[in-house]
Order: sequence, then structure tokens, then C-alpha cells
Amino acid sequence: MYRTNRSFLSTDIHKPFLLKPVGKDNLWGGDRLNYDFGKHIPMSPLAETWECSTHPDGPSTVVSGIFSGLSLPEVLKLHPEFIGTHPRTPGELPILIKLIDAKKDLSVQVHPNDEYANEYENGQLGKTEMWYVLDASPDAKLVYGLHHKTTPEQMRKAIETGTLEKFLQKVPVKKDDVFYIEAGTIHAIGAGTLIAEIQENSNLTYRLYDYGRKDKNGQKRPLHVDKALEVANLNSSSEPHQPMRVLKYQPGWASELLCRCKYFQVERIMLNTENNQNMVQMQVGSISFNVLLCVNGCGVIFYGDEALPFFKGDCIFVPADSVEMHIHGKASLLKVSC
Repeated sequence: MYRTNRSFLSTDIHKPFLLKPVGKDNLWGGDRLNYDFGKHIPMSPLAETWECSTHPDGPSTVVSGIFSGLSLPEVLKLHPEFIGTHPRTPGELPILIKLIDAKKDLSVQVHPNDEYANEYENGQLGKTEMWYVLDASPDAKLVYGLHHKTTPEQMRKAIETGTLEKFLQKVPVKKDDVFYIEAGTIHAIGAGTLIAEIQENSNLTYRLYDYGRKDKNGQKRPLHVDKALEVANLNSSSEPHQPMRVLKYQPGWASELLCRCKYFQVERIMLNTENNQNMVQMQVGSISFNVLLCVNGCGVIFYGDEALPFFKGDCIFVPADSVEMHIHGKASLLKVSC
């Protein structure tokens, strides 16, 4: 286990490291994260894995390099410079990355923005998020906002009578779709959807409707109607359109920007150096950390005389001002930064 040692040069510790996630067994989950992504977490169902997290409800653990055995919050407390100099939540990791396997519909919910969360939830962050669809059944849909403007009174009555679904805008989804879910948007992930979620570092969810379901203890999960209606956008929502995505090609790889907002930036990297003698060099500056989530394939990151292999489902934290790195393999990765 790592111990503080002043004999280390700064470049000796600014190296990428592999993270181990925390699993969540929410009642709507399936088993694909274990079988398709090799998580080996003894949960059934395994609904979510919190891949890169410093949140107290589920911090990730480092499982490679000199920090192996420490939690990610412990590492970043020792070395806050790993986060970078971006203005978001100085000294704290501002994002949380999840994999989500929705075998059944998730509850209809809404998240507060930063201002509401700061005032009414003890200074916490709000929750704006982005979904990248890894896979979806042919009939999969998600809830995105409302069909038409609705009043709080109409919403309450619909929740009480179990008729809320008539107000919800349901949108078909397919593999490789991207959805930006701004705080205040009423939403739900639908059954048959496998998603990578990038979000603010928050676990604030206000549940509006849960189909009358009961948990493993036979109890209905609580609703948070009052808070939800205080923060929800009850205006009609236009149907979400897929963003323009422009592929940029370089020898051995291609990239596309999936989302850029004030909370995070997400790119998709398509790596293929099998027939290329030159490995891909990854540029990392001082402004932000980077997180690499491998969503398909496998490869190796080389830095100095060391190598870090990665496989489908692996999540790698790259400190700001990291040592020079080169990547080899055939893989699809999400690259997250601020």
C-alpha cells in the first residue's frame, strides 16, 4: 500500500491507475454487468456499478500501481493536484461515472440543480447527467420530459391515481444514442437498456412514481413528490434529437465529441492499432484529470517502462499532468474530463 514518501519525484506518481467499482443491487437490475463486463460482483441483481466515484455512498478503490488498496477519495486527498486546475468544485472530483443495467423500468424521477441542492440538501451538488446507450432491446424506450405543460396539481392527482404515464414523453432508444439530462428534467431509463452514465458527483434523486413496486423486504419504495415538484420542469419537452457527431481521424484511432457542458466533457475514442506500428499518444494537460472507460475490446497503456492492460468494463483514472502515455489495442473507450 502507498505511503507518503518525499523521495518520489512528481512524475513518478502521476501515472494512470485502474479502479474497482462498487455495485448496487436495485430491484430493477439484471445480470449483464457481471456476464458481459466481467465485474465479478456477488450481487443479483447487479443494477449499477459506480466505476469512478468519490461519493460516500459508493467510493471506487484503486487496484493497480503504488496506490493499490486505497480508495479513490484517499488518493485524491493525498494528491489533490491529480484533479487538475479546472474551476469545478476545487479540490474535489466533480463527476461520477456509472454502468447501468436496466432489466426493468427505473422509477420516474427528477434531480435538483446545484442551487436547490446547496440550499436544501446540506450543500450537496445537483445532478445533471449524460447517458450513452451501450445496448438496447428492439422495443426499449426512455422517459424524457412531458408531452405538454402540466400543473403541480395535475401531477399530484396523476401520481395518486396511478395515471402519471399518460403525461410522460417516451422516446425509443438504440445502441450508440446519447442523451443529455439536465437537472429538473423528469426522466426514467426503460427496461432493456444498458447505459454508461456520466453525471455530477451527486446521489440526489427525487422519485415521482414507481409503478407501485415493492422492494425485497416487501415495502414500497418511498416517493419524494413535494421536492420533485419543486424542482421539476413541468413545461412540455421537445423530443430529444441526437447531437451532430463529427469523427476526427488520426493513424490508429478516431474520436468524436459526445457531450460538452459546464459539468463535464465526454468523447468516444475508437482505437485500432492492430495494423499500425505507431501507438496512439494520449495528451493530458494540467487543467483536468481524464477517466477512460472501456466499453468494448481491450488494449494496453504504456508509460515509461510500465504497462497497464485494460479490458471491456475497465475504468482507468489518469491524473492531470500525467506521465507520457501511449495506447495500443482494439477498443472503444469513453474519455471523460472537465
